[in-house]
Amino acid sequence: MNWGKLPKKIAAGILGVALILNFSAAQAEETAPKNSAEVATNEPAKPERKIVINSASRILTLYEGNKKLAMYPLGLGKTSTPTPTGYYKILEKATNPTWIDPSDPEYEVPSGPNNPLGYRWMQIQGNYGIHGTNKPDSIGYYVSNGCIRMREKDVEELYDAVEVNTPVEITYNRIVVEKAPDDNVVYYIYPDGYGWQTVEVADVIKWLEPYGVAPFVSDAEIAEKIQASDGEPSYAGKPYNIELNGQRLPQIELNGRVFLSRAVIRDTITYLPVVPIAVALNTKIEWRASESTLKTAYGEVMGYEFKKQIYCNADDAVLLFNIDGGLQNTANGGKIFSLKSITPPTIEEPTPQVEKPTDKPSTNKPSDKPNNQQTNNKPTERPKPSTNPNPSTNNKPAEEPKTDVENPASNEPAVEVDRPFEDQKSKTSRRSSPTHLNRV
Repeated sequence: MNWGKLPKKIAAGILGVALILNFSAAQAEETAPKNSAEVATNEPAKPERKIVINSASRILTLYEGNKKLAMYPLGLGKTSTPTPTGYYKILEKATNPTWIDPSDPEYEVPSGPNNPLGYRWMQIQGNYGIHGTNKPDSIGYYVSNGCIRMREKDVEELYDAVEVNTPVEITYNRIVVEKAPDDNVVYYIYPDGYGWQTVEVADVIKWLEPYGVAPFVSDAEIAEKIQASDGEPSYAGKPYNIELNGQRLPQIELNGRVFLSRAVIRDTITYLPVVPIAVALNTKIEWRASESTLKTAYGEVMGYEFKKQIYCNADDAVLLFNIDGGLQNTANGGKIFSLKSITPPTIEEPTPQVEKPTDKPSTNKPSDKPNNQQTNNKPTERPKPSTNPNPSTNNKPAEEPKTDVENPASNEPAVEVDRPFEDQKSKTSRRSSPTHLNRV
């Protein structure tokens, strides 16, 4: 036996026993039931925080999940040394950093009022980082060697709000569309500071379409905003999903055209999309573009056409579709425009008339002609057609008026839009009066 190896074997055996005991203890701890105090502390994890930088707008936004926590103006790289785009994360954090000149590594500037990095540094890649500055007037411009400058107060606030490994996303988007806290869809167009992105009218419309407000912004208005490219807010309207008789109203495709299905509040008017509502209610509707009127079996009201999308005022919905409703809060904290059919209908319900047996009351007593009374009651006896060839209409109950919706035997379909897409100039749409968001 090699005794020199015995201590190693013994040690290995002891280590193996210890590992087995530790594994058994850990397994027992996992299988043991947790007490109520431990279970009560198991709360859902907080949404991840991330930093999003738009080099076109020169704005940094701090998110927690999808919620904006803060927005800060930035000073970014010069056109000759632009701030790079991409996906990064905070690699290192430092207070009171020392600045080393990239062109002369021997030259250093200690922390203090002359330090170009200010008093906070957050590295994202190589020599690139988010930091303060001793030149606060440079914020809002393209002035750095590629780093992200912030005002000292702002960078210290951000420094305390994030940790190492916080994601950092840097983009270059001249078009920004967002929903404001008051539900207004706001769009911004920023200048092309780096000369990287050309913006056309169709690009802005594409960004607005998912919100359902693109029809309410004219091409001329968008072209004017592109020409200005000033980053100022423009308001398109407040869009809301529609619930009709308890069902979500979908957008539809009819005659090769897609019709949007959201209610939009703009210029104090709530616009309802008439074509999806007419299809959902199986109601025939006629659009007279030359007169800007909408007509159904219920009534006729004023209509509005925005980029071949047809709308009516929500106040007229009861006259046009026999529906009524308004904006309501949802369980998840949002809002929805709820509409319901009014029952019973308030139209096409004439009072029935009771049929009279004769035009004049009979002067005969019931007992005068009992045999003739029995004869008239026989089911097999036919009425004499020659006695009254033109019977009075008063002897019949009033006939209810017929409509295309209520007449299934009609040759025309119950749902039909009669001329909704005539290529005629519609009435000029109203534009909202811009107000300004409170932006950091």
